[in-house]
Amino acid sequence: MTQAGRQGSPRKGSGRSGTERNTSQRNTSEGGNSGGGFRGGAAKRGGGFGSERSHRAPKPREERFVDPDEAAGAPPGRGATDPKAAKPSSRKPAARKPGAKKAPGTPGALKPKPRTGRPGAAASKAFGSERFGQNLGPVRRPSRKRGPRGEVPQSELHDADGVRLQKVMASAGVASRRVCEEMIAEGRVEVDGQVVTELGVRIDPKTAVVHVDGLRIQLDENLVYMVFNKPKGVVSTMEDPEGRPCISDFLRHQQGERLFHVGRLDVATEGLLLLTNDGELANRLTHPSYEVPKTYLVQVRGPFPQGIGAQLKEGVELEDGFASVDSFRLVDSTPGHVLIEVVLHSGKNRIVRRLFDAVGFPVLRLVRVKVGPIGLGDQRQGSIRNLGKQEVGHLLASVGL
Repeated sequence: MTQAGRQGSPRKGSGRSGTERNTSQRNTSEGGNSGGGFRGGAAKRGGGFGSERSHRAPKPREERFVDPDEAAGAPPGRGATDPKAAKPSSRKPAARKPGAKKAPGTPGALKPKPRTGRPGAAASKAFGSERFGQNLGPVRRPSRKRGPRGEVPQSELHDADGVRLQKVMASAGVASRRVCEEMIAEGRVEVDGQVVTELGVRIDPKTAVVHVDGLRIQLDENLVYMVFNKPKGVVSTMEDPEGRPCISDFLRHQQGERLFHVGRLDVATEGLLLLTNDGELANRLTHPSYEVPKTYLVQVRGPFPQGIGAQLKEGVELEDGFASVDSFRLVDSTPGHVLIEVVLHSGKNRIVRRLFDAVGFPVLRLVRVKVGPIGLGDQRQGSIRNLGKQEVGHLLASVGL
């Protein structure tokens, strides 16, 4: 074999002829990729001919399906085949706007829209930014006669040495000063029983009684309102000469406050006790004329026959007079035990236990879960918490304060 034949032999070469190698080098040079092949240099940076891409045909546009029934309600000339009719709205939902979840009156919250005068129009809520306490809904106040709105001139409510009404409300935590001004202009604020609509009215916070949407605003910062979830075995007194556990044993941060409990629970009864230094409120809550309802959960042995609930609602004769419950509801029933909810406004000693003893079903366990509008909720036993301002307003309103 000649020398030329040996050079072209596939055994000694790289698998392609010299002509092919020259052609490859020439193509690389024409492409302008002098920066290290196709992956480096101009093709990667988007410059030169090496960066040109092969033409691709655009994908066919997918038509959005539109329900014919929905398209029937579209404006004239826009049906199911009109893409403008199926175009979604570009407006953000109200729930996704910044500040939508913030309470009215707090920094960054959405500004409330002005009311149109409709009775049911939405408005900012008093103490809407409060973090603690329970939301008890609309205020339920005892019915009382009110004179016409113009019976007392608003000028008589003005105290030149006092504080502006909207500033007093904002300091009490009702809302921001701007929102408080809107509440006054909308006629939602009362001072001493008179509706105020003028923004320039000044009042004396020490003597004035202010309501917003029927909710009493407590302006005296020295008054304390608390809820105690009393465990079994604790005596409903602040001190016990026999050395038994009492309420003061659970008061850790209020040693300097002179608090007293509203009503009593016997040693074996658990549940809600109100603690306060507001004497007027305590007197009204315990006075029979205000008929503040109290809710109890009663556990007795089962089965519980029908007719006993109706008997308790009609009334039972006890040693100190006639007594009855306001409502009776069967909550749960398990083999051997029945759980019952009763509501009554009587404040007689051991009244619930004596009522169930009279009908032949002694109480195994008794828990008071609610007094007026205030409930225990998920508060753990033995704990004490401060009432929220909304709760205080509802509690005061329930006894006409």
